Amino acid sequence: MAWIYAIFASRPVVWLLLIVNAAGTVYGYYWYRYQLADTPPVFLPFVPDSPTASLFFLIVLGAWLAGRRVPLFEALALVTLVKYGIWAVVMNVLVWRVTGTLDWAGWMLIVSHGAMAVEGMLYAPLYRFRPVHLALAAVWTLHNDVIDYVFGMMPRYHMLADYAGQIGYFTFWLSMASIAVAYWLGIRVQRQPFFPPSRTAVE
Repeated sequence: MAWIYAIFASRPVVWLLLIVNAAGTVYGYYWYRYQLADTPPVFLPFVPDSPTASLFFLIVLGAWLAGRRVPLFEALALVTLVKYGIWAVVMNVLVWRVTGTLDWAGWMLIVSHGAMAVEGMLYAPLYRFRPVHLALAAVWTLHNDVIDYVFGMMPRYHMLADYAGQIGYFTFWLSMASIAVAYWLGIRVQRQPFFPPSRTAVE
């Protein structure tokens, strides 16, 4: 398996991921533009959930290209990519079930966010964060749930407004499951040798 992860961590692959995720991050913040315009400044960091998750991963990729490690952002990337990747897939499937239709943008969100969750878990064996980093990522993630469902800053899906309570409950347990996944894949499971893009071993 080590040779597969050597390919995943190679400079061309990391650059490709950086470009793809940068494009997705920019589009994600653009998608939130109307909600961000109505958001009180104190809540701004917590509203654009998915693009912020991909931004964390961009920071990790950029650090790798520079030959450095950023364990806190590795933990944040893993937890939030899994959480918001799955969350967006489920929400768009619910829109389809409730309305009976889903436009091209909804299908695009399903595919792109499913890929977020996959890449989050796929790269987990290369991370080197510790329990303290995961604990900080957990605080961020659960605090974000409070901002979303106590202060009403959740992503706007007006067709699902009648299910806000159930969605909030689901989101909390999805957060807990994502933290557990991050612990299992990032700390518990034996991690792969890390081959940074410079091809110099870093542990």
